[in-house]
Amino acid sequence: MKMLTVKGIDSGYGDVTVLKDISLSVEEGEVISIVGANGAGKTTLLNTISGIIRPKSGEIWLDDQRIDKLPAHKITELGIVQVPEGRRVFPLMTVYENLLIGASLPRAKSKREENLEYVFDLLPRLAERKDQVGRTMSGGEQQMLAIGRALMAMPRLLMLDEPSMGLSPLLVNTVFDVISKIGEHNITVLLVEQNVKKALRLSQRSYVLENGYFSMEGPSEELLNNPHIKKAYLGL
Repeated sequence: MKMLTVKGIDSGYGDVTVLKDISLSVEEGEVISIVGANGAGKTTLLNTISGIIRPKSGEIWLDDQRIDKLPAHKITELGIVQVPEGRRVFPLMTVYENLLIGASLPRAKSKREENLEYVFDLLPRLAERKDQVGRTMSGGEQQMLAIGRALMAMPRLLMLDEPSMGLSPLLVNTVFDVISKIGEHNITVLLVEQNVKKALRLSQRSYVLENGYFSMEGPSEELLNNPHIKKAYLGL
């Protein structure tokens, strides 16, 4: 069953069009990846879906409701939650306080304790550091906190923007292990990622974004073995 449908959107900033005629679909329970080089428009796509940017044309649907004209906070209330590039945790708040911010929506507030237990079980380092302020945490710990905060909002669709950026190889593996576990809990995931190999291995289907267009799409395993992907992104 299709959860998210993007139909022929153009989007960008002011007079600059970054995305051109973009269409995609995400089915409930899938892990979908959007891969491509830096500057291809991946973040613009997520920001357009989440309502931070209004598309210039086209339509975005969540189930049977059109959402591209809704403000960002209304889209979040419907269950689309984004983990932004660069983590952006609240630096002077503790881990616990950051997580509570994520549970500010009415439907999440009523299950706050249950969701805290889930997040601490998935990310035990956060339980260990619950009284530590965000700015004193490592980059990897901040990324875990940003993911945990998003999960506290009880997302139907979790959108992750470059979660491995700036992390050591060991921490990259940890982050992808966490994303895999989130997918196993029937949370639908839309992953934007420059680490093409990791993203393709994690997801069921993928889209390749190049210069504002989708140049390829299909089962991730097929794309992983595609000669163009191997040459352009995997160095093979």
